[in-house]
Amino acid sequence: MGTEYTEIDERIQNWIGRQHMFFVSTAPTAADGLVNCSPKGLDCLRVLGSREIAYVDTGGSGIETVAHLKENGRITLMFCAFEGPPKIFRFYGRGSAIEPHDDRFNELLAKFPQMPAARNIIYMDVERIIDSCGFGVPLYDFRQHRDSLPNYFNKQSEEDVLKYRHDRNSKSLEGLPGLSFPKGDS
Repeated sequence: MGTEYTEIDERIQNWIGRQHMFFVSTAPTAADGLVNCSPKGLDCLRVLGSREIAYVDTGGSGIETVAHLKENGRITLMFCAFEGPPKIFRFYGRGSAIEPHDDRFNELLAKFPQMPAARNIIYMDVERIIDSCGFGVPLYDFRQHRDSLPNYFNKQSEEDVLKYRHDRNSKSLEGLPGLSFPKGDS
């Protein structure tokens, strides 16, 4: 059993800052729903407070995280040390999707480096922080972040991106509501 922490202190925050990727897990309320786990990278995460984390969701074909958060708010983030001493941190809590038409979106987005085609920001109120040994996590050498996502979005017009999101990100695989679009953005 690992150690439980009451806050994301400076030591944990510095450790998070050295990790090049993390995993996000959510699940719908329905017992037969799909549990979703997504890898994230590209310097998209910020610790906003002792129990607050946010990351920029640059998007893709699925919208499971957003749909699950809109339904029940449950979220877990997991970080593994792939370099250096072994360690895993899991952050359990309640999350929400802050979309571009939401009042807080631009204020939060300013806390991140420029991200390609930010479709929303996932905000998390952390309720539990638990570490574990990470002895079974392999060692990997980080070379660089991929440039595939920025390259893809640099070739798309804003209209193409919006149409794609409307067509592919309005509903989850289970049919739960995904991204919402203000009137006129279709």
